[in-house]
Amino acid sequence: MIPLIDVKAQYAPLIPQLKERIGEVLESGRFIFGPEVEGFEREAAEFLGVPFALGVANGTDALVLSLEAMGVGRGDEVICPAFTFYATPESIARAGATPVFADIDPATMNLDPEDVAAKITLRTKAIMPVHLFGRPAPLAALAALGVPIVEDAAQAFGAAGIATTGVCSTFSFFPTKNLFALGDGGLVACTDEAVADRLRMLRFHGSLDKRTHELVGTNSRLDAIQATALRVFLPHLPGWNAARREAAARYAELGLGDAVELPADEAGHVYHLFVVRSPDRDAISARLKEAGVASAAYYVTPSHLQPAMQYLGYKPGSLPETERAAAENLALPMWGGIGPEAQRLVVQTVLAAARVAA
Repeated sequence: MIPLIDVKAQYAPLIPQLKERIGEVLESGRFIFGPEVEGFEREAAEFLGVPFALGVANGTDALVLSLEAMGVGRGDEVICPAFTFYATPESIARAGATPVFADIDPATMNLDPEDVAAKITLRTKAIMPVHLFGRPAPLAALAALGVPIVEDAAQAFGAAGIATTGVCSTFSFFPTKNLFALGDGGLVACTDEAVADRLRMLRFHGSLDKRTHELVGTNSRLDAIQATALRVFLPHLPGWNAARREAAARYAELGLGDAVELPADEAGHVYHLFVVRSPDRDAISARLKEAGVASAAYYVTPSHLQPAMQYLGYKPGSLPETERAAAENLALPMWGGIGPEAQRLVVQTVLAAARVAA
């Protein structure tokens, strides 16, 4: 079986170092905040080129807390894509605001700035682009619209050009991500000191000292063991991302584009997932399964058509490019270090399936 993502293949060589570093945390007895979390926040901020980076419990909390720290709430609107994981609009609703869905650019599957511009109203308080599948969203075009940006960068740690445009940029360290933890974890990168100060309180019951509570916050903290693992992994991320880019290029060299539409390459893309498109997606997926190759279709029911979002009034056909991408996308095996032989089998299987479908 060729998996969709082989996380262990990346961290296996680092297990001795992980055991040693985590053992040091066990000896210290410092599991909440402390030097490991502070160290990771400092190193992540330097890596991303931002003045502030704050660890939180997971990527969804990172989105919610960012909106709350920016003062987004009831009566406000936030524009986002519907072709994304449900946590993106869910976080807007959890903050008390209204998600407003804009369509995507079919070439990139990221937000279409023209459709975003058409959705802006007097109630729009933020735009939440997603750097989908590791491809940077069109930040310059979105920033030109004059609305504060919260970057959902859950799938794009290490992608070029991210995190410095938005007021906040949020990351998930779910174990399948490019930079991953050994469980749940999240981060908010922030370019505004006042917002960062509010975030620091909001993640810890609205307090800085556990005695005086200035805000109604929550309990959302990155723990020391996860921070330790992330500190071990972070120096390896550029190499892992480079290996993903090499694997993406190899898929093209092996002729995969003869059967499906390949994701267009650009310098900043770090290929969290390698997602192709085909009207024959389901037939190709079935053939891959028969051959022992994992694949996955993402966001088959886009967020604007999810039951929990029915109150917003969107109907099938509301976002045509989003719905077409939902029907055509297929993720193929991708991780830092996937071998040429595995990729050759993937390509051969997809080509055979496409010939049958034709």
